Amino acid sequence: MSTHQPPMPQAPAGAPDWQAAPGGSYAGYTSPIPVVRTHLRHALASEWTKIKSVRSTVWTLGVFVLLVVGIGLLAGAVVSSSDSDLGPDDNPLSLGFFGLLLGSMCIITLGVLTTASEYGTGMIRTTMTACPSRGRVLAAKAIVFFSVAFVVTLAAASFVAMVQTSMLKGHGGFTPSSGQWLKGTVGVSLYIALLGLLSLLVGSIIRHSAGAITIMIGTVLAPLVIALFMFSSSLEDVRQALFEYSIPNQLGVFYANSLTDSGPSGWDPLWIILGVTAAAYAGAYALLERRDV
Repeated sequence: MSTHQPPMPQAPAGAPDWQAAPGGSYAGYTSPIPVVRTHLRHALASEWTKIKSVRSTVWTLGVFVLLVVGIGLLAGAVVSSSDSDLGPDDNPLSLGFFGLLLGSMCIITLGVLTTASEYGTGMIRTTMTACPSRGRVLAAKAIVFFSVAFVVTLAAASFVAMVQTSMLKGHGGFTPSSGQWLKGTVGVSLYIALLGLLSLLVGSIIRHSAGAITIMIGTVLAPLVIALFMFSSSLEDVRQALFEYSIPNQLGVFYANSLTDSGPSGWDPLWIILGVTAAAYAGAYALLERRDV
């Protein structure tokens, strides 16, 4: 029996160094595609691409700006055209409250859709396959959404505040101090952005867009509505607490225009929403690590 072995096939002439001949052996392989270790910046780039590409972002933020600017300027025009002047303690920036309260519903909706919509479409499986680190995905979503919500809210609130102050100078409206400007623009923008981030986390926990939006809108409106119909004197303490810690009242605190004389004041609403959002983030992260996608 012959023991002669056929020669090993050779790589074709002109083939690159990494290409082995069919059936042949080679010492090593160098991929022509660069291999890069992924990190948070890649997840941020991915989430930024998503949020700027979907139509829901354009619609929700567009309606938000329309409500904030439209209602704010309308309120300023009505007051400036009236015969009565503002009181010595009236803050002209407070007229922006009405538009921001309604506009917050748009930020809430976008926050929920940023996470919950991926579960509805099944896109979350692709996201987790591309980035197996679930905590990194949640952090990237939170950072990108918070940044977008804060910048858009700050731009809209600042524009309305400047126009309203200019319109009401001849109607007894005083020029707000630097502290009032800071609270009426940066402070309220941080609050709205954190409220939207809380909605994003609730969307991650619930994994259902309609359910999460309903929960968040109920959180905003229900305490105030319930308090309005608590007529029993035995429920006065509960009624007062609902008034003081309702989200509309906490928004009013940034304009020194709260519904009650007690309760949160100054920057307290910001620390309250920050604590609630941090607790929701911890819960969303724990559930994301334990549940299947």
